[in-house]
Amino acid sequence: MSTAVSQGGSVLDLFRLTGRVAVVTGAGSGLGAGFARALGEAGADIVVAGRRRDKLDQVADSVTALGRRCLAVPTDVTDPGQCEALARAAVAEFGRLDVLVNNAGVTHTAPATREDPDDYRKVLEVNLFGAYWAAQACARVMRPGSSIVNVSSMLGLVKSVLPQAAYASSKAGLIGLTRDLSHQWAGRKGIRVNAIAPGFVDTDMIGEMSTDTLNEFLRDCSLGRTATQREIDAAVVFLAGPAASYITGSTLAVDGGASGH
Repeated sequence: MSTAVSQGGSVLDLFRLTGRVAVVTGAGSGLGAGFARALGEAGADIVVAGRRRDKLDQVADSVTALGRRCLAVPTDVTDPGQCEALARAAVAEFGRLDVLVNNAGVTHTAPATREDPDDYRKVLEVNLFGAYWAAQACARVMRPGSSIVNVSSMLGLVKSVLPQAAYASSKAGLIGLTRDLSHQWAGRKGIRVNAIAPGFVDTDMIGEMSTDTLNEFLRDCSLGRTATQREIDAAVVFLAGPAASYITGSTLAVDGGASGH
């Protein structure tokens, strides 16, 4: 059931998402807000999901300013029922659902011998279980040619300077989930499932990190710097659309070479 791209037309057309509808979870701020705007710039109408309605409304306004339609749906991805409601809302508003960007995530730093079980469970509930519930719900209404992009992390591929067992295991698990869902859905349902593994991105979270810690992270980065939001946006738009129509089950490291060491 997979959909091949026509040989005709401009290669630039393969990066356009005109007529498509994209759901972005964790879209109230940070990377998720940027992904929503980038997908809108590529031509998609957008559904932004997250826990805070006020933040979602602000992002929705920035998407509509691009000339795209945008629906804000407050959603807790750890609740499968709310993920089902999110998918239904997208179809009710736009008549279709073509792209899911599984971006909702939290982190936690603690030495493994002192990590509270509830803190560990919370990270996996959002980062891994939540991505599964959202993918499950959206796949039920997606058409052949649709795409799911899971936002993992380079810490799913390489060691962390900080003690982040919960975060690292959730992001590594997301890479495994990507492979399995692709195997299940790519041929049978025509839904491609891929992941990105970003390195450290120049966001507010980086501003909270000490200079010494950041420098230690960047020591193994071949490019020697953090990424910009737009560099991660480009990877998401690529995997979401027809330019990546023959790519599925893959994890694209967007980490400046850090995972190549």
